Amino acid sequence: MSFRELGLSNALLKAVDKKGYTTPSLIQEKAIPLILEGKDVLASAQTGTGKTAGFTLPLLHILSENQNAKFRPIRALVLTPTRELAAQVYANVKEYSEFLNIRSAVIFGGVNQKPQVATIRQGIDILVATPGRLIDLENQRLLSLRRIEILVLDEADRMLDMGFLRDIERIMEMMPSKRQNLLFSATFSKEIRKLANGILHHPVQVEATPENITVDAISQKVYRVAKGKKTDLIIKLISEGNWKQVLVFTRTKHGANKLCKKMISAGITAAAIHGNKSQGARTKALAGFKIGKVRVLVATDIAARGLDIPLLPHVINFELPNISEDYVHRIGRTGRAGAEGEAISLVSADEISYLRDIEKLVGLKMPKEIIEGFEPDPNASNEPIKQGQGRGRRDSLSSNRNRNSNQSKNSNSSRRPKRNSRRRY
Repeated sequence: MSFRELGLSNALLKAVDKKGYTTPSLIQEKAIPLILEGKDVLASAQTGTGKTAGFTLPLLHILSENQNAKFRPIRALVLTPTRELAAQVYANVKEYSEFLNIRSAVIFGGVNQKPQVATIRQGIDILVATPGRLIDLENQRLLSLRRIEILVLDEADRMLDMGFLRDIERIMEMMPSKRQNLLFSATFSKEIRKLANGILHHPVQVEATPENITVDAISQKVYRVAKGKKTDLIIKLISEGNWKQVLVFTRTKHGANKLCKKMISAGITAAAIHGNKSQGARTKALAGFKIGKVRVLVATDIAARGLDIPLLPHVINFELPNISEDYVHRIGRTGRAGAEGEAISLVSADEISYLRDIEKLVGLKMPKEIIEGFEPDPNASNEPIKQGQGRGRRDSLSSNRNRNSNQSKNSNSSRRPKRNSRRRY
């Protein structure tokens, strides 16, 4: 099947062709015709399957078919859990709308709100947003969602994981009840189905890949190692393998910073990206990583989704995640769009139970290896790290502490209850 057969406009086909795409992915082939028909869609697709274009292309088609150039209220909202994902989706919207008379904007926390507000005031058709900044601006009466025609919840499962349920419910109240709803998620958990039942109207369910199964193109491997020898082992693997682009996941911000410093001391260019980093620092680190200036990007789970890194060859779990599903999202950064990739996990004694849970989830017994000189400690406890210690999502949620101080001053009169403020992102 070709993109033309999906029913997209010539302007969109021109943009798709300019990006070099010729054949739609499975999720695009399944979802685009349904969205063009105006149906609510509940879609499950792994990262790297082209799902962003799967909702961006039909959304643009629908909006461009019926628009008023003089009056531009926000007609479509794409809600994402993280700044990085919001920026990525916005970039896709801009690229695909190049030959259309469509205006768009992206808003998220951690940066000055004034440029974002200025863009919105000029009139936009599509708004890409994270929940916290969206609610802040609506509270200040700086934007309105009363004319939304299409709502997209991207990475909905991640939004629930990060504690955004109340924010989502609040945002639903800001929009007209009559609208088209699209919910994209990596998994169809009970929580996701419950959320979908409250938002979608007679949805059509679409699945591009089996639930929770990792990408076939990814080679997965485990190194059993003593906890105190992980840093030396990861430096050895990267140096001797001469790996040029490696994404490394740690469980905590402190761990990411510490590992980054150790790598730099060993002569490996590295940068850390996590919730305590400013948006400018995160953007700079990611840009350096993409162009090869930074060899290793050390990240907490804030980067598990939403980072668009083409052909990333290596992902290393310096520490396994507490939540098995997060493993799938982490290693999904490699092996994208059919390319091959390698995912390596460094597993100490206290992570054995996490490894078992992950293997059960993905239905795979991963090959395990021990490198001489880095053997696991036979006397180490197999007791897992206490639940909640260093969880990536808690780390990412703490990023609100670094939010722009001017924004806080401007929104004192409409500040949300303290219990919700930690979820702003």
